[in-house]
Amino acid sequence: MGNEMGSATPYETAKGRRYRARYRKPDGTETEKRGFVTKREAELFLSTVTVAKATGSYIDPALAKVRIGDLAAVWLESKQPPMLKPASFGPLVTSWNAHVAPVWGARELTSIHKSEVQAWVSDLATRKSRSVVMRALGVLAGVIDMAVDDQRIATNPARNLRTLPQRSVAKPRVYLTHEQVHILATNSAHPTLVLVLAYTGLRWGEATALRVRHVSPARRRFSIEENAVLVKWEIHVGTPKTHERRSVPYPERLAPLIKAACADKPPEGLLFGNGATHMKRESDARSWFAVAVRRAQKEDPSIPRLTPHDLRHTAASLAISAGANVKAVQRMLGHASAAMTLDTYADLFDDDLDAVAARLNDAMIDPPEPTHPER
Repeated sequence: MGNEMGSATPYETAKGRRYRARYRKPDGTETEKRGFVTKREAELFLSTVTVAKATGSYIDPALAKVRIGDLAAVWLESKQPPMLKPASFGPLVTSWNAHVAPVWGARELTSIHKSEVQAWVSDLATRKSRSVVMRALGVLAGVIDMAVDDQRIATNPARNLRTLPQRSVAKPRVYLTHEQVHILATNSAHPTLVLVLAYTGLRWGEATALRVRHVSPARRRFSIEENAVLVKWEIHVGTPKTHERRSVPYPERLAPLIKAACADKPPEGLLFGNGATHMKRESDARSWFAVAVRRAQKEDPSIPRLTPHDLRHTAASLAISAGANVKAVQRMLGHASAAMTLDTYADLFDDDLDAVAARLNDAMIDPPEPTHPER
């Protein structure tokens, strides 16, 4: 065996003769790996090292002797705002502290096997929801991805697991009719906000972040530039979810209500609420929205239980039933792509297709009478 490849030499242990493989790393320093039972095994290992060095795929084993907790600190630091929004970063920290660190924090990177990760995911799935499990797995996999990029390890044992928690059946979406929206608004402490949510499709954070300067009365448009998100009882204001500004129209019938909401407020004043502090989305049964729903249900028992976000679905439904195409609905809702809009509201566009067929039928010239096929 030449010096370029390295050398395989014997040494004695309590269990008998073993072999060590000595070789030089790409940086020229010498290292060794012990424990080979035969000289042939040691030489085969040296062959793989030689090929890895020649192809640039060599992984220094010493770099994998690092704790996952130390890597996670660097990974989380790289995700902090403004790289991620607070609403996205906060759950990562919570997931690391609650589910990942207790199991993997003290483990060395090189010691982790895919079978262990699979067992952890399967066990966690018996106690937590799919979303919690997948976020925890994503955190662990993300940390190890960073190690793969740094060439500390060749492959990620937390990727491509054979078994993952099954997706639960999605709950049916709530779509209100125009009449039901009217009843809900008239029974609400904030009727204008209810109507804006139901007829523009704005997210709660986008609507409550609207300022007077974001309103264009002449064009009847909202300029969506900010998003107010509640994170651990604190409002964080940032860009919209897709990071892109967009212009969303509101119906002419809402113009007097929007004008009244803007009255006596400066350009930087918030459109909804007292103009100075962002309205917080409350989820308990005593919140103004929950009270409005209960009052509306007494007037119309067909109104289902719903949340402010369900009014976004209602806006999509009303827009599609009014003849809006998928691109228009995408722009209104601020979806990243038309494909996302179709995936989300495929059930609504089925009805739209029926309407298209009906319109084509009305415009179509009468076809010729059917004839019997030639025999």
